[in-house]
Amino acid sequence: LEGYCGSRPVRIGNGAANQLQLDIYGELIDAIYVHNRYGGPIYYEAWEDLRDAVDWLCENWDQPDEGIWETRGGKKDFVFSRLQSWVGIDRAAKIAVQRSLPADVFHWRAVRDRIHSQIHERGWNEKKKAFVQHYGTDVLDASLLLMPLVKFVSPTDPRWISTLDAIAKELVTDSLVHRYNPEVSPDGLAGTEGTFSMCSFWMVEAMSRAGRVDDARLMFEKMLTYANHVGLYSEQIGPSGEALGNFPQAFTHLALISAAFDLDRALG
Repeated sequence: LEGYCGSRPVRIGNGAANQLQLDIYGELIDAIYVHNRYGGPIYYEAWEDLRDAVDWLCENWDQPDEGIWETRGGKKDFVFSRLQSWVGIDRAAKIAVQRSLPADVFHWRAVRDRIHSQIHERGWNEKKKAFVQHYGTDVLDASLLLMPLVKFVSPTDPRWISTLDAIAKELVTDSLVHRYNPEVSPDGLAGTEGTFSMCSFWMVEAMSRAGRVDDARLMFEKMLTYANHVGLYSEQIGPSGEALGNFPQAFTHLALISAAFDLDRALG
C-alpha cells in the first residue's frame, strides 16, 4: 500500500509504544498544575494518583530514556527529559502547598533541586557555551527552547542567551527550525526529515521572552505563511515549504497559540 505522495510502505502501530519517555510526566503534571490554578481545585482521589506518580518519578528520573523525539538510537541521558522531570516535581510540590495536600514535599523539593543542579553541571557544555541534547555531547536540540518557557531558567540568563544563539546558528534556516542534526546525533531513523513547526513557535516565544521582540515578530509572521488555506499546520515543513508528517499537528497549534499570546504581551 502507498500513502501520501506515494510514501510506502504504510505502517500500522508505533515502535515508540513501549519506549521510556520520562518527559511526559512533566508535561502531564504541568497541565494539572495549570488547571488546578485557573480551572478548579484538584480532587483528592486524583491527588492520590498524582502523588504516587511523583513518588515514582522521584525514584526514576535519573536514568536514560528515548526522550521526547522517540529516537531509535538507544537510550540516553536526555536533558529535556531531566528538564521535564524537574517541571513535574516542581509543579506537584506547588499544588501540595497551595492546597495543603498530604505529600512528602521536603523530599520532592530536594529531588527537584538535585535535578536542577545536575542539568547545569552535566547538561551545560562549557566549550559549546550551550545546554546540549544529552550528557556528554555537544549536540544541540530544539526541545531545550522550552527551558525559559517552563521557568527553569531566566529568559535573559547569560547561559540561556548563549544557548539561544547557538540554536539560532546551527538549527535555524530563516524561520524554520530543525529539532536536531541527525548527522551528528544519529537517531536510528532512516532518511531525512523536514523542520519542525512546533520548534519554530517555541523559538518565537523564547526570543520574545529574551527581549528580542522584533526578531520574534518577524519569525512569527514568516511562519504564518506556512499554514494551509484554513490555517492548519503539519508536523514538519519541507525544504520547499511542503507540509510533511502528521497533519494537522495539535502540538504545533498549541505552540503557535502560546507564542502569539506572549508576543502580543511583549508588543503591548
